[in-house]
Amino acid sequence: MTDTNGLAGRGLAQIGLTCRDLERSKIFYRDTLGLTLLFEASGMLFFQLDGLRLMVGNNVKADQPIGGSILYFDAPDIDTLGAALEARGVAFAGPAQVVQQTETHQLKLRQFFDPDGNALAMMGMVAK
Repeated sequence: MTDTNGLAGRGLAQIGLTCRDLERSKIFYRDTLGLTLLFEASGMLFFQLDGLRLMVGNNVKADQPIGGSILYFDAPDIDTLGAALEARGVAFAGPAQVVQQTETHQLKLRQFFDPDGNALAMMGMVAK
């Protein structure tokens, strides 16, 4: 149930990241990661994810730092997806790490960065 006086129960509609080179970011997110580009407006790119939009926009101030958050993409196929993204030029920070285990599954995580240093990761529950 949505709280009409607060944010409880509400989903995220959009996440925003900053970049230094909009064209380079467009190529990375659209062509390398395969995200659907919805539109481009006023120095911002808008990509569609499952139930969420990702906005990537030019850095407002030259001295403003990039990053500070990590976006986690749902990837129950993390092992095969990782290989596919590596073939497309994604450089991962390392191999997939197991961060949680149940009797039947492992939660795996694998981190990488966009061209501006924004932290991204794939995360997926994989059957043992």
